[in-house]
Amino acid sequence: MEENRVPKHIGIIMDGNRRFAKKLMLKPWMGHEWGAKKVQKILDWCQEAGIQELTLYAFSVQNFNRPKEEFDYLMNVFHKEFDNLMSSENQEKLKRQGLQISFIGRTWMFAPDIQEKMRKLMDMTKNNTKHRANFAMAYGGREEVIDAVKKIGEQMAAGKLTVDQINEEVFAANLYRNSDPELIIRTGGDKRTSNFLIWQSNYSEWFFIEKTWPEFEKEDLVKCINEFGQRERRFGK
Repeated sequence: MEENRVPKHIGIIMDGNRRFAKKLMLKPWMGHEWGAKKVQKILDWCQEAGIQELTLYAFSVQNFNRPKEEFDYLMNVFHKEFDNLMSSENQEKLKRQGLQISFIGRTWMFAPDIQEKMRKLMDMTKNNTKHRANFAMAYGGREEVIDAVKKIGEQMAAGKLTVDQINEEVFAANLYRNSDPELIIRTGGDKRTSNFLIWQSNYSEWFFIEKTWPEFEKEDLVKCINEFGQRERRFGK
C-alpha cells in the first residue's frame, strides 16, 4: 500500500452479526459476541495499515427498540468488552499504540453504569494522540444534525453567535465528531448508508462487502484500502 494513498480516517458499519449466528444455528443475538472479537482485531489491523482514525457504528438510536433478550445480551457484551479494554494489560497496549478511545452519540440514553465505563475509557486514553477510535453508540446521523442545531441555537440565544456567522465550519464544529472519513465500509451485504455520519460522509468512498462483520478479515480491509487508492476522488470537480 502506498502510504500517501492510505485513508487517514475509515468508518465501518459492522453489519451481519445476527445473520452470522443463524448460519451457526445459534440464537441471532449471539453473533454480537463474535462481532466484538472482530472489533479487537480491526483496531490492530488499522494501526498496522497506518489508519489514523477509525469510527465504528456500534449501536444506533433505533437499536434501543430491539427485543429485550437481545438488548440485554448486547449490554452484557458492552460491559465485558469495556472491562477488557480497561484491564491493566490493555491499558499498557493502548498507551503503547497511542490509541485514544471516544464515544459519539446520545450516550446519555445508556444505563449509568455503561456511561461510567465509557467516561473511564475516554479518560484513561485521553493522552494517547497517535491514533483514534470512535465508537458510535446511541448514534444516528439525523440525530447528530438535530443535536448540532440545538447547540447552535443555544449559542445564538446566549448571544455568542449570530445568523450571519453560521457556515459549514461552524456547523461541523458542533457535531459529535468533526472529522470526515475518506473511506466507509459496510459489511453484511446491504447497500444502504443507514443514517451513519450523514454530514461527514458527503464525499466518502463507500465499499459494500457481502461478508458479515464476524467474517471480515484483514485481507478484506487491505483490499478496500488498495481499491480506495485507485479511485479518482474529484469532489464534484
